[in-house]
Amino acid sequence: MAEERKNRNRGYQKLRVWQDAQELYVLTWDAFKTFPYELKRTVSQQIASVDSIHRNIAEGYCRRGIKEYLYHLNVALGSLGESVSALATYHRAGHLTPETFEKMDSLAFKLENGLIKLVEKLEEKQQDGSWIDHLMIKESDDLYKIEPT
Repeated sequence: MAEERKNRNRGYQKLRVWQDAQELYVLTWDAFKTFPYELKRTVSQQIASVDSIHRNIAEGYCRRGIKEYLYHLNVALGSLGESVSALATYHRAGHLTPETFEKMDSLAFKLENGLIKLVEKLEEKQQDGSWIDHLMIKESDDLYKIEPT
């Protein structure tokens, strides 16, 4: 097993939303990799939209500026909305089993709510002027707390 690599720039890896976004990617790949060739473009678009979520969470975190961080979190929310819409459509068309759809939709719902909470907390920090560019983000069970390192 590789040693765990830690630094301030990789703090996003501790975020529950980033971990959930990775898990959604894994579930998406598992569900879509067996789609028929005729749906290759559909598969590619779905995987790309889900892949964009964890990438934007990480990129925004690494930028450190509050405006850029919020921008990237909102892009992640947009990609999540795109992928959830597609899931509902593919389920309706019979491309996904009810069990697969439920598992993916449930995780997407959890991720969506987590991202919304994170955006709200960061917007509060932006409005009250308490954002410091060298913060690390720590999470509790109920809220996303931002604490200086």
